[in-house]
Parts: sequence; structure tokens; C-alpha cells
Amino acid sequence: MVGLFSKPGVEDKLNILSEDGQYDLACACATSQSGHRKRGSDGKWIYPVTLPNGGQSILFKTLMSNVCSNDCKYCPLRANQDVRRCSLSIEETANTFLDYLNNGDVFGLFLSSGVIGTPDRTMEKLCGVAEVLRYQHKFKGYIHLKIIPGSSDAAVQRAVSLATAVSVNIEVPGAENLRKLSDSKDFENDIIRPMKLINQLNLEKRFGHSVKQTTQFIVGAAGESDKDIVRYTAALYDRLRLNRVYYSAYQKGLGERNLPGEQGGDILAGTGFVREHRLYQVDFLLRKYGFKAEDINYGADGLLTLEKDPKQIWADLHPEFFPVNVNAADKDGLLKVPGIGPGAAIKILKTRKDFGITDLRSVLGCGKLAEKALKYVVY
Repeated sequence: MVGLFSKPGVEDKLNILSEDGQYDLACACATSQSGHRKRGSDGKWIYPVTLPNGGQSILFKTLMSNVCSNDCKYCPLRANQDVRRCSLSIEETANTFLDYLNNGDVFGLFLSSGVIGTPDRTMEKLCGVAEVLRYQHKFKGYIHLKIIPGSSDAAVQRAVSLATAVSVNIEVPGAENLRKLSDSKDFENDIIRPMKLINQLNLEKRFGHSVKQTTQFIVGAAGESDKDIVRYTAALYDRLRLNRVYYSAYQKGLGERNLPGEQGGDILAGTGFVREHRLYQVDFLLRKYGFKAEDINYGADGLLTLEKDPKQIWADLHPEFFPVNVNAADKDGLLKVPGIGPGAAIKILKTRKDFGITDLRSVLGCGKLAEKALKYVVY
């Protein structure tokens, strides 16, 4: 029997829905403790997040509803689960966000939902909130709308016309893996089609602007390999021009027992968050360091090595590339050096315009990253 919640007030519903929103982690990653998602003192969820363009912001994030007709086997809110179900109205959602905004607690909105009957019915509600904020209250700030898989082209276009950023969760690399998680979703039609449409709308600037497009992988639930995830990630960046791809380690115990991620000898086995971290490191190599998918190395099982970061592994496998001369190498060459990131590379390039560098530590300081880089450079 589905859990019932008798006539809950707005505060009660927010406490339930914002808590359930924790399972949708896209756009909520962080590289420092201060940047991780946290719960507000009044019981709602406030997210310090890294936005698709790399900036930082504080978003109010909630589900509009945890009612869901989908059968996603990894999700604790799937249709056959006994959980407390409730929904916010368009007015309740908009007014709550405006309260936070007017108090200076948040600067933007991240809005998602379970599937209320059909994808388009759900998109009607999500877009309805954005329309109230944009047209009635003249809010010009950041709105991230989730595109429900299976939404019609018209619903996708409406969301793009209203939002700053949108996302369709890809969940897994490919149709074969999706079939392990859902009996009802179609990978090409429900997920890839709206992604392609968003990209096309951006290229055409159909609504006079482009939106940021992001997506998220649920890492481990389907027993997929890291190699497949990285291959799809590279394609999403290269072909569909996504701004960010996010990764969320599957949390055992939330899904059905027969999933690969629930098995006793599964590939997560206590390493899920390390695996997630390695995928983020690869993602940075693809987006910021000039690496290609074929530059990434894996074990025989197609998984990234947990003991070393992927850039260090590449360096160790390519001794012919080193040492790198910090006074002569271009930015791409500097970025191949373990310990040197985009910021450090730019600092090196600026410094050597004025004088030759004789000790990398004089530019980068004496931290661990500089010490690591010293092994791979000459002057």
C-alpha cells in the first residue's frame, strides 16, 4: 500500500519533497566540504552548487511531487514503493521559492519531479512554476528545469523558452543498460531524442537565447563499465554540446535486490563514491585538459583504477612525453603534467613572459601538487 499523508500543509510537503530531492544529485557536486549540499535550519534543502558554466550559486531545490508512475528499479520513489506521497501546486512552489529569494537565502531554482501520470502532465506543472516566476513576478535569474524523459517536443520547447538550464538524465550508457533498470523507458526516444532537440534549439537560438544542458549518470546500478560511461560522456560533449555531465554513485539498498548494483560481489562493493570521484576526474580531463576518451586507461574489467588518478596513470604510461620544459611548453603540454591544472598552466604562461622559471615552486608554491609536478618537468 502506498504511504498516505493526510492533508499535509505546505511546510509538511516541503519537508518530504525536498528530502526526497536528495536522490537527484545532478548539479550538486562540489570539490570542497563547504560546497556540499546541506539542509537548511528550517528543514528545507539549500544547495551550494557548481553551475554548468563553472560558477557558484545557492539554489532552492525540491521535487514538485514524489508521486511517480515510472518503474526505475534503482529509484526509492518508483511506483511500487511504499513511501509518503505528496505534491506541491504551482502556486505553492513559486511562493516558497520567492520567500527564500526575498530573504536572500537563494539565488536560483532547481526544480524536478516524479512523473505525475504522464511526462507532459508533469512538464505542465514544472513549466507552470517557471511561467509564474518569469511573467508574473518578473524573475530574471537562474531556473534549472528537469526535462522528464518521454516529454513531447512541444513540452521540451516550452521548458527551453523559460529556463536558464535544463537536463535530461541519461542514467546509463546505452539502451542495453537501461533495460536493466526500466521496463518502460525507451533510451533513444525518451532520453536521446529530447537531448538532441535541446541541442538543435540552442543552435537555432529559437527563443533568442541558449540554455545550458546537463545530464547525470547513475553509476553502478546497471553494472555498466566506466569505459562505456566515458565513451558516452565524450559523445555528449562532442556531438550534443552538453555543458556538464554529472555522476552519482548508486547507493545500495535504495533499489530492487536483483540489480547488478545490489549483488554481493558487485563492482561497487564499498567503492562507489571513489568510483564517482574518478569519473569526475576524467570528466575534467575531457573538458578542461584537452584529453580524448581514447587517452583514458582502464583495467581489464573496463573500470578506472581506484588507487591512482587517471591523469597520473596516463603520465606513467607515456614516459616519452616527459620531462616537459615549463619555459617552452604550450598550455596543452603543461596540462599533461600531473599536478598542473588550468589555473596553474595559465600562471606559468604569464610568469615566464617576464622571466625564466628556474623552480616551479616559485610560481605554484610548495604544496602537494607542485611537488608532484616537479618529477615531470625541466627548465
